[in-house]
Parts: sequence; structure tokens; C-alpha cells
Amino acid sequence: MSDIINAEQSSVAAARSLIHHRWFEDVIAILIGSNLVAFGILFLNQTGMITGGTAGLSLFLHYTFGMKFGTIFFLINLPFYYLAIRRMGWEFTIKTFAAIALVSLLSNIQPYFIHIDHLQPVYAALFGGCLFGTGFIVLFRHQASLGGFNILALFIQSRTGIRAGWLLMACDVVIMLVSLSVINTYALILSIICALILNLIIALNHRQDRYTV
Repeated sequence: MSDIINAEQSSVAAARSLIHHRWFEDVIAILIGSNLVAFGILFLNQTGMITGGTAGLSLFLHYTFGMKFGTIFFLINLPFYYLAIRRMGWEFTIKTFAAIALVSLLSNIQPYFIHIDHLQPVYAALFGGCLFGTGFIVLFRHQASLGGFNILALFIQSRTGIRAGWLLMACDVVIMLVSLSVINTYALILSIICALILNLIIALNHRQDRYTV
């Protein structure tokens, strides 16, 4: 997940040095990006897969205790906003809060609007990764994120010098290994493939030398 860390850093750097998007462009982008991520969560949830970060931890708790993913996701991210304000600034934090709140809400109400009777797991991993990657790109381009461990990793890096990418990778590995208590090995392998696709999309499409806004 180091590409997500790098993308968030470049997003904030771009926000400080370039002309901002207009407010209604930000609103539309956050709505679109959050919808794509929530739809990706639906694919993982439907097939019993996992992911990294606070979303992965939320899925694990959802599988374990049966609580709604969106509620868990929203609550888990609350402690990280203080660090986001200190590390990224108010604008980034407000947009990130909006994105997280939307993903949480949409994930909880999706069952009222869509029900999938059959979803092939390999397809879910491949297309789910594409949904996540595209959703993240949309959010990053408008200086927003889905917060959580990414912000914590950046904060620890600034204080200790430990690379944020390595910290985030360690968190993801722990989450996925612990999740073996509620998902099978096949689902874990597909979850890793989904995460690789997500990071590949970010690596290919969020580069400061190629795109500036």
C-alpha cells in the first residue's frame, strides 16, 4: 500500500502549490469516488474477502461480530482526524471526513438498492480492485482520502523517520493474517490480488511527473 501513501503526500503537495478545483468540482468528485469505493466494498463483502487499512479492519470486525461495515468504518476513523489536521491541514481533513462519511453511509444503505444473487470471486477480486483504484484516484486528485492508518503512518514517519510505506504494509499484513480466522485461504489470495490491482492503478495514474491536477 506504499503507493497510497505516496499518492496522499503528492495530493497534499499539489494542493499547496497549484490552483484548486472549484468547490462544486470537489463535491462531485468526492461523491463519485466514494460511490466507487463503496461499490468495491460491496464486492468484497459479498464474496467474503478482505483488504488493508481501516477498511480491512472494518471488514474483519464485520465478519466477526456482524456489525454493519459502514458504522464500524466511520467509528474507527474518528481518532485519526486529529492527526490529519496536524499533518495535512483542515481542507484535506474536511474532504477526507466527507469521503469517509459517504463510504460509510453508502455501504450501509446499499442492500436497500442492490442485491447480487451470484458473484464469481475471481471477477469480484479483479473488478473490485479496479473500483477501489479508480475511486482512490478520483479522491486523491481532489485532495481527499479515506484516512485511517495512512495518516497515522505519515505521522509516525515524520516523528521517527520510519518509512510510512513499510508501516502501512506491516499493518495490512497483520490484518490479512488475523482475518484468516474468519476467511479461508482462497479468499485471502484473491484479496491480495485485489490489493495489487488497486496499487497498480494508483502507481500508473497518480504521478506528479505525469499529472498535476
